Order: sequence, then structure tokens, then C-alpha cells
Amino acid sequence: MLDKLNDFTGSHGELQRGRGLVTGTIALSLGILCFLGVLAFHFPQYLTTPELRKSYNVDLMRYILLAALVISGGLSLVNIIFNRSRWLSSAAFLLVAASALLGGHKVPVHDFADNTPYIGLDWFILDLLGSSLIFIFIEKLFALRKDQPVFREEWQTDFHHFVVNHMIVGFVLLATNLMVHKLFGWAANDGIRGWVGNLPFWAGILLIILVADLVQYWTHRAYHEVPVLWRLHAVHHSVKSMDWMAGSRQHILELLITRTLVLAPIYVLGFSKEVIDAYIVVVGFQAVFNHCNVSVRLGPLRYVIVTPNFHHWHHSQDIEALDKNYSAHYAFLDYLFGTAVKSTKLWPEKYGVLGDYVPNGFFKQLKFPFVWKG
Repeated sequence: MLDKLNDFTGSHGELQRGRGLVTGTIALSLGILCFLGVLAFHFPQYLTTPELRKSYNVDLMRYILLAALVISGGLSLVNIIFNRSRWLSSAAFLLVAASALLGGHKVPVHDFADNTPYIGLDWFILDLLGSSLIFIFIEKLFALRKDQPVFREEWQTDFHHFVVNHMIVGFVLLATNLMVHKLFGWAANDGIRGWVGNLPFWAGILLIILVADLVQYWTHRAYHEVPVLWRLHAVHHSVKSMDWMAGSRQHILELLITRTLVLAPIYVLGFSKEVIDAYIVVVGFQAVFNHCNVSVRLGPLRYVIVTPNFHHWHHSQDIEALDKNYSAHYAFLDYLFGTAVKSTKLWPEKYGVLGDYVPNGFFKQLKFPFVWKG
């Protein structure tokens, strides 16, 4: 069974229907997330993010865990009974059984220390579950490249980036917050900060996105135009297929640098917590959606906000698109600064780094900026 699972997770392509592979994959994925979820309930002080704990409805989390256990267990049991991909469904069923034996959705949560070192397992579980449910559905409904499977080539590399970048989100948040507060702790709470903090919600949202995108635009442009920074950013551009997981391919140092530079002006200007929370939702959605394999252009609005079409061109190997379309939210910034793609084609033909010199594989890409002799 283990050999078959290793071969399966190391492969790519369309899952054959009628053999239990699709339902088995869903069952196994949910089984893994359930097992991790039970562990998070057992050790919340080490496996959950303090910033998120305060917002949780524990009863709702238990219902989600129970539903996932029932779905995973049901799908795997049906496949086992009808002898469809038993090796895959058996692995899923074992995970469900182990989760149930460890307490399942009824694991009690007692008082615990709030200042322990941790990894963001909870954020990883919720984000993977939510992102896959939402964006795979959207991609199937509005597919740009209809022949591109969910498990396309090099999906394993991007999944490894997804896991690492989400599991250490606590470290990233801690490091960037410490950096921002240390450098900009002098900022007063009156004057401009007072005015910004008291803006109406809708005005605060528009302004915070503009501030963040101005910083992101020039930071992003520097990644392309400064050779030492391109070494980091080339990892992100090495993805050859655009989908909901493609944006996860990002070097951890780039993630730290960019997050710090974007958070700094947001902190200094004094945006309210509600506005910052809304911004996090917007940036989280756009970061995934604009990499998706979806045929979305939005008509004239594409000149105002960044769409998948706009960002796909940024990842293109087409000569007319190199070092263009830097904006993350407001497309008009690229038109304003003269870096918008001008092409007679609706969509780019090929993605990735021109010359294809970035190796595939998470660890190879982690060390690539430091060993590349280009």
C-alpha cells in the first residue's frame, strides 16, 4: 500500500474516473486534514496560531471536523466494499479510524499557556480546505486551459511551498511584526494616524489597498530589476502552470521581505483593525484567484483592478510581457507607470522563467538563490 501511495503522490495527470481514484483522493485528503485537526485540538498551544485562536468558534470547528470525518470515512468505506482503489481508500479509512481513536471532534480543550513556540497547523488546515474547495470549483467552472488537470505537472513542488509557507506563518508574522514595531514604534497616534484610523470603513479599505499596492508595486519591480533580488523572485516565476496553488511557490526570504515592507506603512499610517482584517481577506483572495486557471478578464474593469488575465501575463515567457504587470491589486498603477503589457493576444502562450534555469523541487529552489551562477 505504501509503495502505491508513494507512486501515486509522485505522479501527475488526470485522475481516471470510475476506479475510485477521485473519491479515494478526496477521502485521503480529508483523512489527513482530520488527523492533523485532531492533533491541533490535543496540542493547541504548539500547533495553533495565537492570533487566530481568539477568533475561533470552537463548536463550529468541531462540526467541520465531524463532517470531514463522516465524508472521508463514508467515501473510503464505499470504495473498499466495491473494491475500487482499495489501497487508496484503506489509507484514508485508517486515518479516519486513528482520528476517531484519538478523540475525533470531541477532544476537550483545556486551559493552556499562550506564549509557547508554535507552528500554524490550524491555518494550514483551514486554508488548504477552504482554498481547494473554492478555487478548484471555480477553475472547473471557468477553466482557461480545460485540459489542465488538478494534479498538473510539478504540483508536488508547489504543495511543498504551500505547506512550509503556511505552517511557519506564525514565525513569519512574529518576525515581521517585531521588525515593523521595532523600526516604526515612534509613530504617534494623532495627526495622520488619527485621521486614517477614523476613516469610514469603505474609504479605509480603498486607501489601505492603494498604500499596500504602491509598496508592492515598487518592491515587485525591484525584484525584477535588481539582480540579487531576482535570484529570490525567480523561484516564484519558475512555475509553468497557472492554477490556485501556483502562487504558493515563493522563496521564504521573499515572503519575509515583502510582508515587512507592506506591513510597515500600514502600521505607521494607523489603519483600524477592521480595515486591516478586511485587507487580509482581499489580499488572500486575490493572491490565489489571480494565479488560477480561469478565463476571467472583467471587461473595462481589467484596467482598474488586477484580474487573472492581467497577472497571467506577468508570468508569461512572451517577450512583450517580460518585466510587466507588477501590480497586485490595482492594475491602473501599471498603466500609470508605463509597465502594463501591450499585446494583441488575449492570453499568453507559455509560463515560466525564460531559459527555464530554475530547478524543480522545494529544497532545490530554497537554495537556488545562493548557488545560481547566472
